[in-house]
Amino acid sequence: MKAWRIMGVVNATPDSFSDGGQFLDAQAALAHGLKLAEEGADILDIGGESTRPGADLVAVEDEIARTVPVIEGLVREGADAVISIDTRKPDVAKAAVQAGASIWNDVTALSFAPDSLETAAALSCDVVLMHAQGDPKTMQKDPYYDDVVEEVYAYLAARIEACVKAGIDERRIITDPGIGFGKTLEHNLLLLGNLDRFCALGRPVLLGASRKRFIAALDRKSPAESRLGGSLAAALAGLRQGVSIFRVHDAAATRQALTVANAIENPQFSR
Repeated sequence: MKAWRIMGVVNATPDSFSDGGQFLDAQAALAHGLKLAEEGADILDIGGESTRPGADLVAVEDEIARTVPVIEGLVREGADAVISIDTRKPDVAKAAVQAGASIWNDVTALSFAPDSLETAAALSCDVVLMHAQGDPKTMQKDPYYDDVVEEVYAYLAARIEACVKAGIDERRIITDPGIGFGKTLEHNLLLLGNLDRFCALGRPVLLGASRKRFIAALDRKSPAESRLGGSLAAALAGLRQGVSIFRVHDAAATRQALTVANAIENPQFSR
């Protein structure tokens, strides 16, 4: 029985760490999204602003111009996937939901703008609350925690509470510990080894470890496009600990790895 979903990454940006502008053109991004859906992505996460370490802020109008045509195209083409908007900005989320998105994936856990919570409540969309220490421009300069697992847990618990207080249905909330966002290699490994702790929040957990730098730090400084093995290892670790959504660049390989691992653990549901 499939208890997980794959979220395919569609970066309509010139400077994302994993694909470096490969899908900045709307038609290229649309084609990539359709391909990911065909490969088994249940969700397509459309982003118009890179959140890699050191990335600069993108203007709202530019972010909308990059993402909305892709979302409209996916809807027009009947993509067999739920559409998510990866943004910090309420105005971008509004435009994306109007175009057909039904998930707002926010790396700031709806804290970037004063009206983020209010906007999410009004949109009545699902929301992904991610933990990050600092913003993309500075987050990897000197991240520090006394206890990374418990501090990230406490932060996400507080953001869930803030969302519910703002009128967001708790059933619409998804959490993400934010691998690579203001974390050292040790922090990332501790989080990856304790993902089941975040399941105790009572909401689905999303894991975004695909092609992240911690893989290169562990294995030969491999470039982003050569980190599939490490990405799958992280996904399988997440599967064993109850992760519900896997945000990945390689949908087909991840689908196959999770399907086989799930069948081994649950042979009665494999057919």
